[in-house]
Amino acid sequence: PHSPILPLYLSCALLSFLPGFYRQELNKTVWEVPERYQNLTPVGSGAYGSVCSAYDVVLRQKVAVKKLSRPFQSLIHSRRSYRELRLLKHMKHENVIGLLDVFTPAATLEDFNELYLVTNLMGADLNNIVKFQRLSDEHVQFLIYQLLRGLKVIYCIMIDLKPSNVAVNEDCELRILDFGLARQTDDEMTGYVATRWYRAPEIMLNWMHYNQNVDIWSVGCIMGELLKGKVLFPGTDYIDQLKRIMEVVGTPTPELLKKICSEHAQKYIQSLPFMPPQDLEKIFRGANPLAVDLLKRMLVLDCDGRISASEALSHPYFSQYHDPDDEPEAPPYDQTLESKDRTLEEWKELVFEEVNSFKASSSKTDSLQVEQ
Repeated sequence: PHSPILPLYLSCALLSFLPGFYRQELNKTVWEVPERYQNLTPVGSGAYGSVCSAYDVVLRQKVAVKKLSRPFQSLIHSRRSYRELRLLKHMKHENVIGLLDVFTPAATLEDFNELYLVTNLMGADLNNIVKFQRLSDEHVQFLIYQLLRGLKVIYCIMIDLKPSNVAVNEDCELRILDFGLARQTDDEMTGYVATRWYRAPEIMLNWMHYNQNVDIWSVGCIMGELLKGKVLFPGTDYIDQLKRIMEVVGTPTPELLKKICSEHAQKYIQSLPFMPPQDLEKIFRGANPLAVDLLKRMLVLDCDGRISASEALSHPYFSQYHDPDDEPEAPPYDQTLESKDRTLEEWKELVFEEVNSFKASSSKTDSLQVEQ
């Protein structure tokens, strides 16, 4: 016979969860969400979480609900969860994904193990768009202008910028997605942050300190791909990636070599035959000359000589869109909070506080303010 203690235990355990939530299993993952989010439909999953589309009965619109995967599994996971939540709460801009809601079914810190983020539901990402259609120069102008405009606002961090992290809706409106891998620009970075094909050479060459122009290289790779209809530097591995880049932009100068901290990387580059930079006009034959000129300023090996987001926005290629009064700078963002050494439980408590202090969008007006 079944123990009478078990049902009593379960009913007591459920008391620590908030009312107004319902539970649903999707793709072997249990989702526990507020009743305002209906018609949950899986749209994707990755290492850091799963995403469903849902209908928000309060806002009367479709939204994206992201369930973070094991947000407090380790110290790294806990810090990443805190960083992603803070960045999403902080960013309020038309070209950057904004946070509409954040919630957990847990009523107490002790039971807090699940974290959900709600954002605007976007259409296709650039990766899908470039696969299925060749874009006109006008499309490329408008998309890259918006990408740079969003990047200008988040210059204080480096992001995992690649076509699959850039979403576009049917009106060609673009937003940068996913801050899960965002890092401080003054971090001493180890390992890989960006997907290899869009990765700035200074990451692969192991500079210990570099700036936000890491992302400008990624924009150049994305722009080149939109113009050509295929990946610009499709390296098969680390070595092949570097080789493909240098075949186009040339081998580093002696001055640039001195900036590379890794002795191993220095020796490898010095062992390569000299490669002069190629003429980008030939690689992008038939492209708008202004587009090619901008690419030349983006795809520069030395990040110190690379054009910035602000400078790129004022490039003649974007003359029909550029408006200095409508290209805001980044609002102040305190990065010290997420760089401190804390225990897993301390990170978890900080996330719980952020969740409980957030006011969910309750009207279309609130939803629009997220984008301003």
